[in-house]
Amino acid sequence: MRRVGEVVRTAQGLAILRCSDETHPDIGTDVVDSELDDVGRVVDVFGPVERPYLAVSPSDGVALPTLLGEKLYAR
Repeated sequence: MRRVGEVVRTAQGLAILRCSDETHPDIGTDVVDSELDDVGRVVDVFGPVERPYLAVSPSDGVALPTLLGEKLYAR
């Protein structure tokens, strides 16, 4: 498990994460929180190469507003 980044906002039903550095998970990677609860799946990578953003489609039952400021991890 490795840290992906922090949720900086929500938009159009997606959680938007800012990556910690230039490495990022591939599209389709499952994302979990610090308690290893399933949060969603990466659906897009965009923005600057140095620290890209990720769009994560939330899993059923995940409330997007509660994710703001959370650090998420790739499984």
